[in-house]
Amino acid sequence: MAEKMVDKVTRLMKKPTNIRNIGVCAHIDHGKTTFSDNLLAGAGMMSEADAGKACKLDFHDDEQERGITIDSAAVSMVHTHDDEEYLINLIDTPGHVDFGGDVTRAMRAVDGAIVLICASEGPMPQTETVLRQALKERVKPILFINKVDRLVKELKLSPEQMQQRFIKQITEINRIIRSIAPEEYKELWQVNIEQGTVAFGSAFHNWAISLPYMKKKGVSFKEIIDAYQGTDEEIKEKTKALAKKAPLHEVILNMVVKHHPDPMQAQEYRIPRLWQGEMESSDGKSLIECNPQGRTFFVVTKVVVDPQAGEISAGRLFSGTMRKGDEVYLNRAKMPARIQQVYIYNGAKKEIVESVPAGNIIGVGGLKAAMPGETASSEGPADPFEEIKHIFDPVVTKAIEAKKPGDLPKLIDVLRQVQKEDPTIVVEINEETGEHLLHGMGELHLEVIENRIIKEKGVEVKTSPPIVVYREAITRKSPEVEGKSPNKHNKLYFIVEPLQDEVAHGIKEGKIHPGRYKKKNDEVVTFLREECGWDTKLATNLKGVFNGNILLDQTRGIVHINEIMEMVLDMFEDVMKAGPLAKEPCTNVKVSLMDCTLHEDAIHRGPAQLYPAVREGIRGAMMQAGPIMYEPLQVMRIEAPNEYVGEISKIVSSKRGQLLDMQQEGDITVITAKLPVGELFGWSNDLRSATGGRGNSSLVDQMFEKLPHELQDKVIRQIIQRKGLSEGTLGA
Repeated sequence: MAEKMVDKVTRLMKKPTNIRNIGVCAHIDHGKTTFSDNLLAGAGMMSEADAGKACKLDFHDDEQERGITIDSAAVSMVHTHDDEEYLINLIDTPGHVDFGGDVTRAMRAVDGAIVLICASEGPMPQTETVLRQALKERVKPILFINKVDRLVKELKLSPEQMQQRFIKQITEINRIIRSIAPEEYKELWQVNIEQGTVAFGSAFHNWAISLPYMKKKGVSFKEIIDAYQGTDEEIKEKTKALAKKAPLHEVILNMVVKHHPDPMQAQEYRIPRLWQGEMESSDGKSLIECNPQGRTFFVVTKVVVDPQAGEISAGRLFSGTMRKGDEVYLNRAKMPARIQQVYIYNGAKKEIVESVPAGNIIGVGGLKAAMPGETASSEGPADPFEEIKHIFDPVVTKAIEAKKPGDLPKLIDVLRQVQKEDPTIVVEINEETGEHLLHGMGELHLEVIENRIIKEKGVEVKTSPPIVVYREAITRKSPEVEGKSPNKHNKLYFIVEPLQDEVAHGIKEGKIHPGRYKKKNDEVVTFLREECGWDTKLATNLKGVFNGNILLDQTRGIVHINEIMEMVLDMFEDVMKAGPLAKEPCTNVKVSLMDCTLHEDAIHRGPAQLYPAVREGIRGAMMQAGPIMYEPLQVMRIEAPNEYVGEISKIVSSKRGQLLDMQQEGDITVITAKLPVGELFGWSNDLRSATGGRGNSSLVDQMFEKLPHELQDKVIRQIIQRKGLSEGTLGA
């Protein structure tokens, strides 16, 4: 009897050199899920006729209805290349920008990415965003150009024109790689046809070719063009023959096996980037060597709620061996947990196994408190992996409440679950006002979540119209402001000033890691000294970075400073979460603790005394530094037929937007515009009605800028009214 698939998978997972962990990333509707399904079919995981229509990986009902992938599902396949079997763990990721968080998390678990672009549309803004996330996590890219059949059928290009078009697209992708990849990989990771890191094909018709494969099997461009000539019936026959001769899965998976690193190779250069601990320690060594005998380090990238098995945390095992019944410690939740089940993926099905060695992508049951980004380690607390960051913050908020008061406890549970399944959603439960707030990336994002709560979790809810999240900032340096503790024995002196652009940029780029700095971090000090022109003394005083704000300790010779630092940081974070103007989050504020006088007795400088002093000091300083509201803006890329350009510029200006750029590509104009999120509600409907349903837009970038002067007071009043704040809680 032939060896069962499960046994194959369990046998191969023990050979790290034969494992490849990969992700697929692409722009929306460039054919990602169809592509993944074909790989599955080729590896014998589902019938070939289903592929492309079944969308095996879109397993939420709402995904199959909308036809867009939302969750990244993991799948494992076995592929034979040169008589050697390989285990390939594939993560399918969403392309729609509202779900960008899933992509970031999937990239943490994989070592290689297949970048998918559409032959007729070329690289799109999403392609760039996703590629940027991949390179940030040090994931090696290879390129697949999909929908080649469109070039032949719709655009009727000759082989020469096709090749020119491919070369243009490949150059464009390489430009992105060169501009973002880490120094030592800028040239190494370029994709090119000669080396075989680029393939072309059509996922829908299930064929693909790459240069090495063309040489090996003798397939030529001419054959491909011939396959799409003739009547529909003939085309069907010919494409089937082509799919037999150059099957998609074989070409792509050969490329993966050959050009993507195995976990042993990849962890050598990825761990120093992702893990903040000591490289020379035993933990560091077992992580870099991907050692199955080492200490267990498991990073959760996704939590799925399974109706039978409860919560399953999927993720990547970086070192050690995960066994059923193990005690592990969750480093972010700061609590122990016990592993109840260990799963490996066989196709999209989960198979229960006793233990799994390092280097695999697995599912684990029993980690109740785990959120994506969690690091689980054996033998007690360890240094966690860097938190998983997204390129964009959530900027749209809806208040949500249960229709029947009896559903209230259930709603709270459901919201907690939702946050675990999709951490780009921030759920805030305000105890004082009894409001539940959902913060998301855009209107579609919140709609999808709302539908899921109603349909899958069965709670009837009603939601408020969407609200925009503003930010508070300051415009000038404040004088030194004193904060006094209630017992009048401790005084702290603060100065706040706007953050330099270079520093703010460094935080956004990830050169300065968010968090608290207990010991001096050399990388950060060098960055501040060389790129931002700080002197070394000032740079070593950096104590905390939180949401794009920083705290410096510029005191000299205070004996008890280390004992109070944690409390100062607690309140610094508290004020930065809710600023003095309208309790909105602050951005780009640099707070310096200049001096302090403290009481000798520890009991008289406890939290009850210091918290009010710090809060009062920082707030007072901010109120004297010209506080101001910032509003979120999104840069949109709008595509529409040429004749609607006038209409579009009308909508953009009616929404206080500005046009940044216009380019004609054939009979379509691509417009880049910057629009305030506050005016964007109902945007997609307005755009469709203005362009006769033919325009579409996608998000390119997001930033905060000053709210126009005449709107400042109005907006602040609206927020205060909405939150029901009293005058006493605002200001200094």
